[in-house]
Amino acid sequence: MAFQGSLAELHLPDIIQLISVSGKTGVFHLTDGGLRGQIFLNDGQIVHAQLEDISGEEAVYALAIWSQGDFKFEPGVATQHRTISKSNTNLLMEAARRLDEWRVLSKKIPAVELVPEFMVLENREGQINLNTSEWLILSKIDGQRSVKAIAQASGLSVFDAAKILYGLITTGLIRLKEGNATAPAPRTGRASAAPPTPAPAAGAPAGGPGTDLVARLNRVREICNSMLGSVGESVVNKHYQKAKAEIEKGAGFDAVEEAINQIARAASILKGPATTESLLEQLKAVRPH
Repeated sequence: MAFQGSLAELHLPDIIQLISVSGKTGVFHLTDGGLRGQIFLNDGQIVHAQLEDISGEEAVYALAIWSQGDFKFEPGVATQHRTISKSNTNLLMEAARRLDEWRVLSKKIPAVELVPEFMVLENREGQINLNTSEWLILSKIDGQRSVKAIAQASGLSVFDAAKILYGLITTGLIRLKEGNATAPAPRTGRASAAPPTPAPAAGAPAGGPGTDLVARLNRVREICNSMLGSVGESVVNKHYQKAKAEIEKGAGFDAVEEAINQIARAASILKGPATTESLLEQLKAVRPH
């Protein structure tokens, strides 16, 4: 007897877990619009998965992040393909982890059909430091390729490409648009002009407008070090020192904002988008209102 339902109501890892404990052999058919995926079980163990040109573990992980579509389990259907050797427990734990992480990624990348494009901002100063993976992704952005197409062109899974794009969006280097229609700039991106330097509050220590900026910068360093720990200490200190030097030369709050954006990008790479989201939430109090 077939078992079927909506992926909007039941997450795939939970569905597979439910069927696998019964020790059944069969195949999950998964559909989302024009997309078709399959996951085969043999005596309750996942042995093969296919989604378009993706097979094996990555196909399971790609299917696990579907938030809509339909599933149907057809019992008694076997396959000779063996593309998965990992245990169900490890496979489903990783699938669940990616599902949780995708919930964070989807706040800035709501659909893989959206098209990344470069942000053209005025008054951008300083060198942009990118790692090899980020340069690879940037080299594939042409204003026509979607997130999914960029992942394919880069030889990466959509999930891994989205993680890199998330960091680039967070720091205001790129934004997403629908097809050929230009999308509005993300609200988290840097403004095109530097915000006015906050005036010292009444009773604030003397020392000019830079005094408040240094105080804010010190608070940024404190929050970032607390969140990222020793793994991010060198990155935090690097951007702290750079921003402080710029402030001493007369720069405005854009120096602090640049430090925040660069640290946030590094945090996404070092600890993932969930940590970056939490970090940016804590840093809201440091940014001008």
